[in-house]
Amino acid sequence: MESAEFMLAADPFVPQIYRVGGARRELADTVTLELIPQSGSRPAFAPGQFNMLYAFGIGEAAISVSGARDDVAFVHTVRDVGAVSAAIAKLAPGAAVGLRGPFGTSWPVEAAEGSDVVFVAGGLGLAPLRPAIYAVLASRERYRRIVILFGCRDPNEMLYRHELELWRQHLDVAVEVTVDQARADWHGNVGVVPPLIGRAGFDPPSTFAFVCGPEVMMRFTASALLAQDVPAERIYLSMERNMKCAIGLCGHCQFGPSFICKDGPVMRLDRIAGILAMREV
Repeated sequence: MESAEFMLAADPFVPQIYRVGGARRELADTVTLELIPQSGSRPAFAPGQFNMLYAFGIGEAAISVSGARDDVAFVHTVRDVGAVSAAIAKLAPGAAVGLRGPFGTSWPVEAAEGSDVVFVAGGLGLAPLRPAIYAVLASRERYRRIVILFGCRDPNEMLYRHELELWRQHLDVAVEVTVDQARADWHGNVGVVPPLIGRAGFDPPSTFAFVCGPEVMMRFTASALLAQDVPAERIYLSMERNMKCAIGLCGHCQFGPSFICKDGPVMRLDRIAGILAMREV
């Protein structure tokens, strides 16, 4: 018979206690936290999955894992946009947080082997893509051309600026950054992300595209990828809805016939294109 302790740990509704091992300020309202389990080791995860983080006495929020698979800690990049995320973003090293997970579907990094891989991110959408970028770069010889396209509102909101520069230094990785609004000292691209796709120089029929960002940005990005003849079954989007239970029971994250928490967040375009086109869904 299973012990009570094991049964408790296996209950997906019971958060496990983690401690903040480190906190790094990324932007004025965004921080990256390293969360270490109070006991044992963290569970394995696949790039694109998320955890439910619980701020004691306040509430719970779904936050994508933003670190590498071989990290000792769970790494989460959190933006202060509400009561729960604000409390989590303010946690200092040593503070406790509840964690359930990991949950959800993942980026098909193994299926993309032998193909070109195009990452397209808008704003905080770079965080859920980051583990997949790490995974692809760690096995660079298994992939063909790698393209990273990133857009943000202005240079002051450029997430992971240092890492973008490091990735740009790889001779076999193409990195393009664009901003909506530029100051006089900005010498890069200006405008939205989708126009970058047409000049990224990948082989469309042999490309996997991973896209994450605001939903309107993903709609236009998907259209731009299709216009370049990237097959719809090779385009993956990370969808976002209000997730509560994380296992498809409460219905808060329903997306047509699917639930983002268990059928997503990573979803194939050809399976959701009709629903994605309905702005009220």
